[in-house]
Amino acid sequence: MNPELAQTVKDSKAPAISRAAAVLRLLGKSDAPLGLGAIARELGLVPSTCLYVLRALVAEELVSFDADTKRYALASGVLTLARGWLRRDHFASMAQAPLDRLARAFDVTMLGVEIFGIDHIIAVAVSQAGGGFQLSTQVGSRFPALISATGRCIAAFGGYPDKQLEAKFDTLRWDDPPTFAEWQRQVARTRETGFGIDEGNYIAGVTVLAAPVRKARGAPSHALVAIGLTSALRRTGLEAVQQALCDEARLLTGQLGGEEV
Repeated sequence: MNPELAQTVKDSKAPAISRAAAVLRLLGKSDAPLGLGAIARELGLVPSTCLYVLRALVAEELVSFDADTKRYALASGVLTLARGWLRRDHFASMAQAPLDRLARAFDVTMLGVEIFGIDHIIAVAVSQAGGGFQLSTQVGSRFPALISATGRCIAAFGGYPDKQLEAKFDTLRWDDPPTFAEWQRQVARTRETGFGIDEGNYIAGVTVLAAPVRKARGAPSHALVAIGLTSALRRTGLEAVQQALCDEARLLTGQLGGEEV
């Protein structure tokens, strides 16, 4: 079993569900249907266990099976779940217009992300700039929670102990990784300014800005993220981008019923 899935299964009270979720994520990322062997190898599962999970997902109409090719793919049943989520997730619909405005105004890629503790974040809304730098990110893209500018916001406002943060920090992959001590100083700066910034650590030559959004008082539930080439953002005016991002995040927090800390 791959290390990430192994840890998830170990920590889970429902390991079968953890394996099923891993299969769904893998099929969702794949450009083509996959066979049992490929799925089992990729996830590090025993083939018989993998087959059991796949058969259950097929029965629930979340995965389809082609008897001719012996391959599996996501089925239309996932759309029913997705439609239900879209009807209920006010942040995704409310964030789209601000993301579009900022993408056009500053020629950046904009993301609205949902925060799941210090485990991961998921892009739930995306707006791409017209002509400049574009990050290949889609709705549903998943990232480690503490990576880049959003991670600094999570660490600054989430109330997590240093030991817990350091354990997660040590698993992150950066182009130009900061030390944990450097990162802590950046987190402290984020706490002072109200926004996070990553200047080339995550992706060389790219600056990432993030501002927290809250549905309630306390730890952020979401974040607005701006991504652009460092050189272009400096020409545009980094402070203007920061201010606009924070203004939009504050407005969304108010609209969602949250409170600024």
